[in-house]
Amino acid sequence: MISIRKAERFDAEQIFEIRSRAIFEKCSRHYSPDVLDVWAGGSLSNEFIDLVETGFFVAIKNNNVIASGMIDMESGAIDGIFVDPEFMGCGAAKLMMKHLESIAVTTGINQLKLDSTLNAVEFYRSCGFEGDRVSTYRSPRGIELECVPMVKIL
Repeated sequence: MISIRKAERFDAEQIFEIRSRAIFEKCSRHYSPDVLDVWAGGSLSNEFIDLVETGFFVAIKNNNVIASGMIDMESGAIDGIFVDPEFMGCGAAKLMMKHLESIAVTTGINQLKLDSTLNAVEFYRSCGFEGDRVSTYRSPRGIELECVPMVKIL
């Protein structure tokens, strides 16, 4: 069984590792190796640890973190949806999206938005998000990624 809980500081390293593995393993058909290296390489920063503590949630299975996700409560932006590649397809990402959506509804957010990587567009559509136009996401790490801005009205 998978459960969702608020992430803690001590989860940051595991979330960072899951993020890196998911990017390298699942985004390689859509982005160049150079982009993947900058995007998913590097080391765990204090800024990331702080972000985990304030905005992230984790999916847990058998006492292990298997996925992450976050919501910005001011803007309704969803980010950081990453699933450990060993657990992709088990429902962790869908459960995370339902959890983040329920938080949004409870707090009065009426629209969610996100920038989907090219490999995840169909997943987000299956969660009720809409968007088709390819755009450019400029990451804090200094790279530009093709993405699809998507929205979901709640």
